[in-house]
Amino acid sequence: MRRTRILTTVLALAAGLLAGTPPALAADPAQPAIAADTYTWKNARVDGGGFVPGIVFNRTEKDLAYARTDIGGAYRWQGSTKTWTPLLDSVGWDNWGHTGVASLASDSVDPDKVYAAVGTYTNSWDPGNGAVLRSSDRGASWQKTDLPFKLGGNMPGRGMGERLAVDPNRNSVLYLGAPSGKGLWRSTDSGVTWSQVAGFPNVGNYAQDPTDTSGYASDNQGVTWVTFDESTGTSGSATKTIYVGVADKDNAVYRSTDAGATWSRLAGQPTGYLAHKGVLDTENGYLYIAYSDKGGPYDGGKGRLWRYATATGTWTDVSPVAEADTYYGFSGLTVDRQKPGTVMATAYSSWWPDTQIFRSTDSGGTWTKAWDYTSYPTRSNRYTMDVSSSPWLTWGANPSPPEQAPKLGWMTESLEIDPFDSDRMMYGTGATVYGTENLTDWDSGSQFTIRPMVQGLEETAVLDLASPPSGAPLLSALGDIGGFRHTDLTKVPAMMFTSPNFTSTTSLDFAESNPNTVVRVGNLDSGPHIAFSTDNGANWFAGSDPSGVSGGGTVAAAADGSGFVWSPAGAGVHYATGFGTSWAASSGIPAGAIVESDRVDPKTFYGFKSGKFYVSSDGGATFTASSATGLPAGDSVRFKALPGTKGDVWLAGGASDGAYGLWHSTDGGATFAKLSGVEQADTIGFGKAATGASYQTLFTSAKIGGVRGIFRSTDKGATWTRVNDDAHQWGWTGETITGDPRVYGRVYVATNGRGVIYGDSSDAGGGTDPGPGPDPNPTGACTVTYKVTNQWSGGFQADVQLANTGSTAWNGWSLGWTFPDGQKVTQVWNAEYAQSGSAVTAKNVGWNGTVAAGSSVGFGFTGSWSGTNTKPAAFKLGDRICTVN
Repeated sequence: MRRTRILTTVLALAAGLLAGTPPALAADPAQPAIAADTYTWKNARVDGGGFVPGIVFNRTEKDLAYARTDIGGAYRWQGSTKTWTPLLDSVGWDNWGHTGVASLASDSVDPDKVYAAVGTYTNSWDPGNGAVLRSSDRGASWQKTDLPFKLGGNMPGRGMGERLAVDPNRNSVLYLGAPSGKGLWRSTDSGVTWSQVAGFPNVGNYAQDPTDTSGYASDNQGVTWVTFDESTGTSGSATKTIYVGVADKDNAVYRSTDAGATWSRLAGQPTGYLAHKGVLDTENGYLYIAYSDKGGPYDGGKGRLWRYATATGTWTDVSPVAEADTYYGFSGLTVDRQKPGTVMATAYSSWWPDTQIFRSTDSGGTWTKAWDYTSYPTRSNRYTMDVSSSPWLTWGANPSPPEQAPKLGWMTESLEIDPFDSDRMMYGTGATVYGTENLTDWDSGSQFTIRPMVQGLEETAVLDLASPPSGAPLLSALGDIGGFRHTDLTKVPAMMFTSPNFTSTTSLDFAESNPNTVVRVGNLDSGPHIAFSTDNGANWFAGSDPSGVSGGGTVAAAADGSGFVWSPAGAGVHYATGFGTSWAASSGIPAGAIVESDRVDPKTFYGFKSGKFYVSSDGGATFTASSATGLPAGDSVRFKALPGTKGDVWLAGGASDGAYGLWHSTDGGATFAKLSGVEQADTIGFGKAATGASYQTLFTSAKIGGVRGIFRSTDKGATWTRVNDDAHQWGWTGETITGDPRVYGRVYVATNGRGVIYGDSSDAGGGTDPGPGPDPNPTGACTVTYKVTNQWSGGFQADVQLANTGSTAWNGWSLGWTFPDGQKVTQVWNAEYAQSGSAVTAKNVGWNGTVAAGSSVGFGFTGSWSGTNTKPAAFKLGDRICTVN
């Protein structure tokens, strides 16, 4: 669900990439063409995937609603399509923390106006201060006011709120509750300027864990919500009565009756709890408060619901269950504006067996539950769940009662009834937004239907990506929900990776010449940390762990899938042949190294740790440190080997206080050359070559020519084109990137909270492989290795390695052979092919036509057979006979 999001973000962002001063530019850097190509950007659909701590409906315009996420920005609801539109994709690299939304407010006087209080962490993990963003076009564009303190969209207590509120009578007045002891703040000019409310008496004192030295759990959760009593004001004049929640178990609620001039603790209030929400039913004069003994969103042991009569000052405990029966805190508080007296709340921290939703139609006098026990462990539900639009929400689980799959949710701190429609309700969980459009069937005894209402809202943290040359176009490693195999980018996959389900997948790889072989590693509270697939990631089986493994780390597959190298957390680098049933420790490489494989030679693997590059030529058994110098000193590095050419390695990374940029090696890491025109680079990936190009397209998240962005090069890094624009930046994009080997110009961008973004180029000129030209006829000797890597009834998969054993380079190649048993080729990757009868000709594609003397090139294919499947006896390179291994 969401428990690992903190670690995901810290590991990704606390690596020193984002702070400090950029390094001096190299002399005469290559200047990029800024936005020279127009790209269309979309999400590879997952639909949800993260925590939605806040949903806000506008009170005066129907179908206008917003959602905030903890690290993935804010969204606006599109009523006509029932989808969400992202609003903060323009947040750039330097302000990545502004993708965490601590609170959001929609102006009921002028519905075009919306405000967002942004900032991800209040401790050192986020180097920048928070800000209030204001928009007068419903979030299509924003203006910003920086604050003198930090905000915590992904901090403990983020489900409380809303901290930000607009005065419903005088909409130029806004209040913001701050964390970290910074108090209550006010703006009187529609969010342009802010000042602390000097007379507010309590800055809060509650911290989740005061002993936490990182500053994460030890931060004072501060002032947590602001609620106006609109009945105490008139249009154009400030509302007189304002209620404010504070993270203080003894003094949780304060009130002003003079438009914020003076404040006092609300008399007679309950103690011993934190007030998560304060929602006012002005028609009946009741302030409802949802209490928990913890700040949330995933902790909470006890809770209460109280009702405060604003006219008399009377407090009434309206909790739906006895305190002794609670093992959760209350939150998700809402009232029905169409039917005063109807109130709902959630048991937000109840993971087992499920969350609970409570409903009252008599102002809290009596309650009913979304589900009840009939005879334990049997449940009777007032609802049905339809997750056909997001089937992975079952987690592939088949739990024993009283658990069910899918669950109602967990971390259910946001629940809102549409103020214009009593039948519509939405609530956020740690993984999605659920909703119903027949809620009032609850009251008649009929079942109401809950469905995901999350399309367009993408909130995954992406840790690794792969785009194989055949099979599914995209494999993803994600925080919190493991990862997916996308066979269609426009559709939600049926299920995340299972068998096993990692809480976060930290790394994955496929065998370049045998893409059906895939490996992934990840984090799991108990169980194996590695899994394998032999059908391109469609199905998985668990491997075994070496001793001491505590987390996924990084993993690499041999080019032909014959072995693997794994650098897990908690143990040193290990290698295995076959599917990891037995691991042996690698020598010559330090623990924690990042590992990758050569994409041609199955025996060659690479590693990097603390400024040193390592190479193995024996399948990962032994590594030798390269003599290459000048590489980044730290471990904020990503590197990849180019498909089709042995020893061609690109390395990106560094930090602003040292070496930082992009390096290229053509000798297997023995030496590296730094590209002078790239000031900073954090990722590197390869895609299909452009028409006429002899080298694959490069993609990087980088700073080039003084501009941060996503860049593409079709000439081996000599020149670069920025392919994104200022409206499409997605905060931090430094984890991983890859092009698509089958679609020119397509790039997959990893974000930290906005899911997998993919872009397609408007440049149709690069849309097809150029091929090798007419009948390439290289000279010199050649050797062919033909290997059937998988075979089944009626079909097979083969790998072909073509080595240049002569003394001169090839510039294009064409390899021919004849099948002895009438086999038919059905699909080829890394080559073009033609077949006539039993005769087959395979030619290079644009990026792998150049083969240096002593190097090799590989391609693979699937085919059909019947009877027997004898290997070809001879191969010809042009008119030359090759040696067959």
